[in-house]
Amino acid sequence: MAQTVTILGLESSCDDTAAAVVRQTGQDAVRILSSIVYGQTELHGPYGGVVPELAARAHAEKLDLCVKQALETASLSLGDIDAVAVTAGPGLIGGVLSGVMCAKGLCAATGLPLIGINHLAGHALTPRLTDGIAFPYLMLLVSGGHCQVLIANGPDDFIRLGGTIDDAPGEAFDKTARLLGLPQPGGPSVEDTASGGDPDRFAFPRPLLDRPDCNLSFSGLKTALLRLRDRIVAEKGGLTRQDRADLCAGFQQAVADVLAEKTARALRIYMQDAPLQPTVAVAGGVAANRTIRTALQSVCDAAGARFLAPPLALCTDNAAMIAHAGIERFRSGDHDDMQLSARPRWPLDRTSPSLLGGGKKGAKA
Repeated sequence: MAQTVTILGLESSCDDTAAAVVRQTGQDAVRILSSIVYGQTELHGPYGGVVPELAARAHAEKLDLCVKQALETASLSLGDIDAVAVTAGPGLIGGVLSGVMCAKGLCAATGLPLIGINHLAGHALTPRLTDGIAFPYLMLLVSGGHCQVLIANGPDDFIRLGGTIDDAPGEAFDKTARLLGLPQPGGPSVEDTASGGDPDRFAFPRPLLDRPDCNLSFSGLKTALLRLRDRIVAEKGGLTRQDRADLCAGFQQAVADVLAEKTARALRIYMQDAPLQPTVAVAGGVAANRTIRTALQSVCDAAGARFLAPPLALCTDNAAMIAHAGIERFRSGDHDDMQLSARPRWPLDRTSPSLLGGGKKGAKA
């Protein structure tokens, strides 16, 4: 009889407190029995961005409620769970620590195995959760804190072909929103504002397209937008609604063009090994952007590759992806002990040199 594995997942790496229960029987599709997310948008809104201390405190207050609701929604108890998977990094250390300590408490009380998950691996393995695709596939991971293009060869085997050398795209969207007086989080605000704008009105740069590699840069786009904004204000005394829309549209299109071109280059490298079912997947919060999805779909269509983007609810941080990554580790007989540490930095590709430098806490990416 095929083994059924049921995993409780916890996620608290940034500003979303989440718990989920997922189940898989044999090699059947993974089922999400529950997925609960408590966001912190209202908490951080007045500050124009995530305040780490406030986020950590909110996680500590909400995690137990989140777990309780996830179990109730799945109509299960802790006695029905086979293991607890938790984001152990990378992320804001206070939030990651809150999740790890909650998971340790649950495992100490129940004797369940503890599984520490790399938050980035959770995103990178999401296409296997949603579509059950086989390795290897090309993964573009685009979020508020990270941007990497990877070849996923296995649950713990990733080759980084390129990544951002400065800001992540989500960070650039947030900064753009702040510069234009739009609400946070910046991604949805910029996309919504851009819908009524002309992407060709302003000349935004396409950073690093003159280089043959797959690395990316987004800080120059933010600087370009700042200068364009200041020029308009100097000339007109302020910004109209149309000015904001055109600035957002131009910025968004520049990000989409850069991501598309760098993904196309990575796709050519990936295709050199002639994968049987060439697939390009995108994950992370920025993957919810429709303009970026359309640009990536065009790249895949031109190359004859399948394009996968997760449902919007699984683009942003969630615990279902963490629980699913836990299943991948659990089935291999791998788990952690009570010495599991919270890690602010945790590169997926542990062999490639860091793009963003290192320090006492290790390589950033």
